[in-house]
Amino acid sequence: MRRRSVRFIAAGLPALLIAVAACYTNPQTGRKGLMLVSVQEETQLGFDSFAQIKNETPQSNDATKTAQVRAVGERIAAHVHLPQAEWEFVLFQADETPNAFCLPGGKVGVYSGILPLTQSDAGLATVIGHEIAHAAARHGGERMSQALVAELGGVALSVALQNKPEQTRELAMTAYGVGATVGVILPYSRKHELEADQMGLMYMAKAGYDPREAVAFWQRFKAWSDQQGGSTPEWLSTHPLDTRRISELEKHLPEAIAIYENRG
Repeated sequence: MRRRSVRFIAAGLPALLIAVAACYTNPQTGRKGLMLVSVQEETQLGFDSFAQIKNETPQSNDATKTAQVRAVGERIAAHVHLPQAEWEFVLFQADETPNAFCLPGGKVGVYSGILPLTQSDAGLATVIGHEIAHAAARHGGERMSQALVAELGGVALSVALQNKPEQTRELAMTAYGVGATVGVILPYSRKHELEADQMGLMYMAKAGYDPREAVAFWQRFKAWSDQQGGSTPEWLSTHPLDTRRISELEKHLPEAIAIYENRG
């Protein structure tokens, strides 16, 4: 009887996962995705991870640049719907790290190494808008859900989510890819990256930043990347090639420019 029950559950699991996936839709792009964690769980994980990163990563002492990050971040955040967000914008001192991230709950980290490439408020808005879009689209929750499915499988997934919060937390940390001592950007898939590019473009336009600067930023980033020796082939990378990002952004520019020019 027990074996028959297990087989029945296993046979019905794919349909259950599909049903769950159908329940999550990105409200801005309409894309559907797998989501096995709640907003509350995501948010708490974001809070905990950010507290750990702040504990182990030095923050910038440059008051002007710190104020710029906060000002641009708050201006973007005003146009983003992120339930339970407690917005926080921190500039970390890491001149060799041209990066940024946003954790669930509105916790945004910008590394000082990205500022020479952003060059302006609009360039910084490109980066922050992109990172906030990851959180708004719940890309971290999707990655966590995929990791939970891969690691636990079947009925064990449901058990872990409901009865083993510590294990869920550990798996989530792994899925997010946020190292306790490094705090690097979350390892999103190429699809997530392109979606965040599109969403971030609209956010910066609504906030009053010229969306054309997004293309200019990625052109500068490509030039910098080329100087570093180029990038990994796209099929081996979690991120799309810079040329593809630029091409996709240009497709969305007319819509973003219309928003920018007609805002208010």
